[in-house]
Amino acid sequence: MEYQNPQPSQGLQQRAAPVPVPGPGRTVISETAVAKVAGIAARSVPGVYSLGSVPSRALGAIRDAVGSSDHAAGVRAEVGETQVAVDISLVASYGTPLHSLANQVRAAVYRAVEELVGLQVIEVNVEITDVYIPPPVKPAVSGPADVSGSAGREALL
Repeated sequence: MEYQNPQPSQGLQQRAAPVPVPGPGRTVISETAVAKVAGIAARSVPGVYSLGSVPSRALGAIRDAVGSSDHAAGVRAEVGETQVAVDISLVASYGTPLHSLANQVRAAVYRAVEELVGLQVIEVNVEITDVYIPPPVKPAVSGPADVSGSAGREALL
């Protein structure tokens, strides 16, 4: 296949470099790599509060505090030659329909692993271990009811 240079040349024809044919060798994709891809895909689904069980979330909070993150927390992958199976443990946000959430997570993981890793996903098992309920919002105190506080004392002085 010849490459046509749109700029005028001085009588020389240029040829595109041939695409190299892959040589012998093998590619190994680790379980950690697959678990990270699956974890990132699962976290992207609305309604997933976090991945992992209570102890792993506590460890993740410590890890986040020091500026590190483990995208594979709560995810276990079993990788074969051409296929992969994924187990995900997650915490759902309160108000999210759980079966629908599990199906959305499953679909996102299938799509991400097959597109990015190139392995056939044979199953994605989703375990919802908890439901996150946000703490109640405390109303802000304002106006003359807060006269006893330090701001009230400063106003009196």
